[in-house]
Amino acid sequence: MPGRPPSTTAPPARLLSTAGWADYELLDIGEGRKLERFGALTVDRPEPQALWRRAAPGDLWAKADLRFEAQPEDEQGVWHAGDARRDGWAVRYRDIVLMCRATSFRHVGVFPEQVCHWDWIDGRVRAAGRELRLLNLFGYTGAASLVAAAAGARVTHLDASKKAIAWARENQAASKLGNAPIRWICDDAMKFVEREVRRGNTYDGIILDPPMYGRGPSKEVWRLFEDLPRLLDNCAKLVSERPAFVILTAYALRLSFRSLAELLRDMRLRRGGRIESGELIVESRHGARLFATSLFARWSPDADAG
Repeated sequence: MPGRPPSTTAPPARLLSTAGWADYELLDIGEGRKLERFGALTVDRPEPQALWRRAAPGDLWAKADLRFEAQPEDEQGVWHAGDARRDGWAVRYRDIVLMCRATSFRHVGVFPEQVCHWDWIDGRVRAAGRELRLLNLFGYTGAASLVAAAAGARVTHLDASKKAIAWARENQAASKLGNAPIRWICDDAMKFVEREVRRGNTYDGIILDPPMYGRGPSKEVWRLFEDLPRLLDNCAKLVSERPAFVILTAYALRLSFRSLAELLRDMRLRRGGRIESGELIVESRHGARLFATSLFARWSPDADAG
């Protein structure tokens, strides 16, 4: 007799929410913009998903140290600042120091919603009872890599941007983690992973935070919807015999968290375990808004790893 069909019951979505930490706070969000505090400075940036009304008084917004205005004819924009430190300023997460800068693409080098993953990574690494080998793809300015290394992991950090790698190394120095076992690599993610498969290398944990669109150091083209499934197929071959976790985050609005969860299922880790998925949420101080910034899915070998 044929076996029973596999269950199609999906676990409920998880909302991983943060109200921030000592050096970060979402002050208010609405009417197409968000007002945040990064360390000593407040930053006013566009946020197209914020369709609702603002809750904070207008004078709070008017006191922002940095304000970003997009240029309709360009993908980039312009920052307006008074005496703000445009050359960079520091924020701290636990013992990790992260340098912020006003970039032409409205980012400042820190994605605060990721703190939910940072906390989880820290806990998984410390609970492992052994030195984990981790691969951080699309690692940007290195927050997750530094958190993992500070907890005791050996990290391979990869990004296609030399500037991002330099920024990440600056954060490493500021965090006094110069002797931490982090390998900084500037390369195309797909090519690097394919080479690692051929070399027979494996990792106990993989972190992926891919962009919608990007270019590698040799002008390789990355398109999330076309390339992510193949990248994950190869990442599955890099997972060690004693894996600790796989984390996948995406800022693609056309996707859903269930799409990410099904992609992790396709990795066929063959070790049981648990896949949880949902959204990363930041809570605002004014108006008690819950703002969803991104989608996530993550796998762990045990059922109580949330």
